[in-house]
Amino acid sequence: MAANPPGPGFQNKTRVAILAELDKEKRRLMQSPGANIPLSPRPSLKEVRDSAEQQHIAAQQKAALQHAHVHSSGFFITQDSSFGNLILPVLPRLEPDF
Repeated sequence: MAANPPGPGFQNKTRVAILAELDKEKRRLMQSPGANIPLSPRPSLKEVRDSAEQQHIAAQQKAALQHAHVHSSGFFITQDSSFGNLILPVLPRLEPDF
């Protein structure tokens, strides 16, 4: 015996029930306390540009640091400088010999 597939009337009732349930859930979510919290706005063009510039500077710092380590026996760190230097030379702290 083969099972008869449900007719179009059954599919319509199921669809209406699903839509009613979705509408009920939507109303419940809209009434919850978190529904009034605005979503975070998209970042402005200036923020995106600043972020890209920071990534570019970070890439330049990394390249300068790698170059300095390869071509020098000194120690260097990356740090923001008032004079535009990407890396700064540092002297290591040595413990005194007693």
